[in-house]
Amino acid sequence: MVGTSVHQNLFLPQPQDDHHCRKAIDFSSREQECISLLKKCKNMEELKQSHCVILKLGLVLSPFCTGNLVSTCALSDWGSMDYACLIFKQLDCPNSFEFNTMIRGHIKDMNLEEAVMLYDQMLEMGIKPNNFTYPSLLKGCAYLHRLEEGMQFHGHVFKIGVQDDVFVQNSLISMYGKCGEIKNSCSVFEQMDDTDKSLASWSALIAAHASKEMWSECLSLFNELSSQKCWRAEESVLVSVLSSCTSLGALDLGRSTHGFLIKNLSGLNVIMETSLLDMYLKCGSLTKGLSIFERMNVKNQWSYSVMISGLAFHGCGTKALSVFSEMLEQGFEPDEVVYVGVLTACSHAGLVHEGLQLFEKMKVEHQIEPTIHHYGCLVDLMGKAGKVREAFEFIKNMPMEANDVLWYSLLGACRVHQDVELGEKVAEKLLQLNPQTASAYVMLSNMYAKARKWEHVALTRGEMAQKGLTKTPGFSFIQVKRKVYKFVSNDLLWPQSEGIPDMVYQMEWQLKFEGYSPDTSEVLLDVDEEEKRERLSRHSQKLAIAFGMIHTSQGSPISIVRSMRMCKDCHTYTKMISSIYKRRITVRDRNRFHHFEDGSCSCNDHW
Repeated sequence: MVGTSVHQNLFLPQPQDDHHCRKAIDFSSREQECISLLKKCKNMEELKQSHCVILKLGLVLSPFCTGNLVSTCALSDWGSMDYACLIFKQLDCPNSFEFNTMIRGHIKDMNLEEAVMLYDQMLEMGIKPNNFTYPSLLKGCAYLHRLEEGMQFHGHVFKIGVQDDVFVQNSLISMYGKCGEIKNSCSVFEQMDDTDKSLASWSALIAAHASKEMWSECLSLFNELSSQKCWRAEESVLVSVLSSCTSLGALDLGRSTHGFLIKNLSGLNVIMETSLLDMYLKCGSLTKGLSIFERMNVKNQWSYSVMISGLAFHGCGTKALSVFSEMLEQGFEPDEVVYVGVLTACSHAGLVHEGLQLFEKMKVEHQIEPTIHHYGCLVDLMGKAGKVREAFEFIKNMPMEANDVLWYSLLGACRVHQDVELGEKVAEKLLQLNPQTASAYVMLSNMYAKARKWEHVALTRGEMAQKGLTKTPGFSFIQVKRKVYKFVSNDLLWPQSEGIPDMVYQMEWQLKFEGYSPDTSEVLLDVDEEEKRERLSRHSQKLAIAFGMIHTSQGSPISIVRSMRMCKDCHTYTKMISSIYKRRITVRDRNRFHHFEDGSCSCNDHW
């Protein structure tokens, strides 16, 4: 934003001899001619010529003309706020429309300070703000996260008496939402008359919850909105709802939203199609995602990035690289986000050689400086391939300090490949960075347990207990009959828990006949073996599966989203359940998708 301090270097145009000036027309028709000229302007040069005409016609005292001149200059994409400010300063008695226009112009340029100065000047001159003044100011506070100023304007809204104006109320909902004050957003919404709650009001409230990742609340609000008889689809609402479905893994609700899109929109633009693509991929429907991608008439870099990342998350590395090649052939230049998806695809598919080649291609051919995320992908790639020593050397030679994510990834690889010696060094590095992280002790203890070093397991657990560290309980989401349910490990106090203990017992009884034995090595509490088994049976994923078994028809698929990486016991358990009960079970954990069917998993036990 160029400050208004440079205004002294600008000059108003001088009147020029123009054929418009020689027309014998009355004052009213000259005003209309002025407006017609301004509407035709496509750049600042044409606007300055129109300004000359206004001066020559003697219309500088016409609020109608000066207001439109300021508006065209301040609000057009090609306009100039510096020139608009110069015109504004020449006005003897600017009215509320001209003040509001200038405030809007400064907010358009993200210059809240100048807008507030104009607002103060407006008050000093005794010009009363109105319901067009505050939405602009609140919009600026929302974009810049200026909560304090926003709350002050909220107070002024009451003083001026425009608190019941629907545009002001919608702006307040949006401002509080974007500043993270969801309670205040809800309060403003609840105080509105039901007849005043427009689609914009609902949109602002849904977007507010989406900004705080309150996905369940987003879907609840959308369901309430969709029950209204007079509503139409709006892109911002549907994008927020699709994001909610994506985060919760709510595939059925995502499909319903897709139906709303088809019913209410004449056509889908690339933003909506890519949002749908992202939703289907992250809700576990790879087939539908591929179908949407292949049918898209227009694709952009974001579309390719979403498709590549989705394929990576599903473990389809070769297909992801094929889509990446198509992207390059179509002339799209990859950025660092695209390369994170590409390298992740190589990692999940075990494509070590390809991953290393692409890492070099990113640096040399596309001139992209690797970030910590790219280095993390390569560490994960080498670690999963069993090249833990090479990964350790790779980290040491990085041009930046490794973070806890990289060390944790390598520690997990040391556990899987039973390199205890290196794992201890890695754990030391990890605990130096973050000595209070419980997950490091958990992983270290699991590594010792897998190597059957029980004394080291006891020491690690003791140190963890001494520091008062506890493992954060994981949680899982499952959608049943258009409603999303959340289960927390070892928590059976939820209303929907009725019948779950019996189902868990029944499933474990069936599993025992197939040779299942709970893997208690990852239970860190100092309790007896029976209690460890009991705690394993209450992992959130198992509770969600039991709930799905109870409330869905026999043989129907079950889809779950969990907050943490899947433990070994849950993985074995779910494979066997898919075989015994003939169910396709899809689980999205923090790292990837697992598609369980007939006793096997799409990850090939490599995650």
